[in-house]
Amino acid sequence: MYKYILKRLLAIIPMLLLIVLIVFYILNITPGDPASIILGKDAPPEAVEQLKDELGLNKPFFQRYFDYISDAVRLDFGDSYRSKKPVFDEILPKFPTTLKLAIFSVVVCAIIGIPLGILSAVRQYSKLDISLTVGSLIIASVPGFWLSLMLILLFSLILGILPSNGIGSFKHYILPVLTMALPSAAVMARITRNQMLETMRQDYIRTAKAKGASKQRVIWKHALKNALMPVITMLGMSFAGLLGGSMITEIVFGLPGVGMIIITAIKMKDVPLIMGSTIFLATLFMIIMLIVDLIYAYLDPRIKAQFSK
Repeated sequence: MYKYILKRLLAIIPMLLLIVLIVFYILNITPGDPASIILGKDAPPEAVEQLKDELGLNKPFFQRYFDYISDAVRLDFGDSYRSKKPVFDEILPKFPTTLKLAIFSVVVCAIIGIPLGILSAVRQYSKLDISLTVGSLIIASVPGFWLSLMLILLFSLILGILPSNGIGSFKHYILPVLTMALPSAAVMARITRNQMLETMRQDYIRTAKAKGASKQRVIWKHALKNALMPVITMLGMSFAGLLGGSMITEIVFGLPGVGMIIITAIKMKDVPLIMGSTIFLATLFMIIMLIVDLIYAYLDPRIKAQFSK
């Protein structure tokens, strides 16, 4: 187990290097340069060139890349072009908002998606199953920005019971959480249903039924535990994805999270802030996936035995 954990942690390093290279290259080929954006369109060319030299933007691409990597190894991720503050002084104060949003969203996703998936599997091919299947497909296909606008229209403008933007109380999280949780819950319901149906066809389930076990006992004691193991992996992936995928939701609802920082940094082409946010979220994603794998191994002895080899 310890060897597996060490291998996974070491694997993070080349993956981060590749991610940084890809993002660095994308920023290099996109139009515009940070110096012109910082100084404004009316700035004299001499001032723009001077600022480019100060920021190291006139160096060759790979030299800038390797300079950034060498600084990052020393935990120096640079200063934001916009605020002149160290990158992580900008990111860390905003992270709790994004973290709370992701936690609330994945909890709501599990509360809605898993029971509906179980119910749909138990009532296979019934009107309820068909309705849940169609509803799940529709909700999972709805773009996040459109869903958020419809929720604002209904609960804020028409009913006037929930705030439409900002942060200050628990109510401010309800609409953003629903925006992020409902599509994930729809996918979760489909996965739970499929896993339950597959598990219910296993030999040990038929054996339990042949021994006279009640339907409720077969579902809740024998089938559910094994059916939920892939669902746990899905929940972990959803949580990790929600941490980095909340940008649109944060913008629509005016939440001061990491997503808002990234969008602002992209508009300003604030390279150090974009790179720092990318490294932070990518590292977090890989660590969360490692934790999910360890939980999966703990629940399934067969996986644990493979890890021990």
